[in-house]
Amino acid sequence: MTNFILQNLGKMDSTRQHKYAKLILRDLADIFQHDYMNSFSPALVTLTGVEVSPDLGIATVYVSVLPSKEKERVIESIEHKKNHIRGELGKRIGKQARIVPDLRFFLDETEEKAAHMDDLFKDLDIPPEEENTHNQE
Repeated sequence: MTNFILQNLGKMDSTRQHKYAKLILRDLADIFQHDYMNSFSPALVTLTGVEVSPDLGIATVYVSVLPSKEKERVIESIEHKKNHIRGELGKRIGKQARIVPDLRFFLDETEEKAAHMDDLFKDLDIPPEEENTHNQE
């Protein structure tokens, strides 16, 4: 079963971009849940954020995929369905926005990078800090 979680929206340059990104992320998550519920099985797909260009013409959508071995297959599938996804988005936001942005999907590998950093820290052999043996008078 595919789950979609709304996470952070990323840093926007303006309130307008931020609101538009939030709207797009919410509606895309709904589209993915209803139209593509079983399309990515057995992968867990999470839409982690949306960034919108200043002219609102391009929406960069960040996607996290677990297990990571499924990420290429999922991204290819999303790219193949991009026109349909954009059309569905247009139906949902058409009354709230003049522009249906071009969608660009990218892998969000933040969690993988964080796990890698954790592994690096675990492997470090850091000796305990020496206590100060000098008496201060």
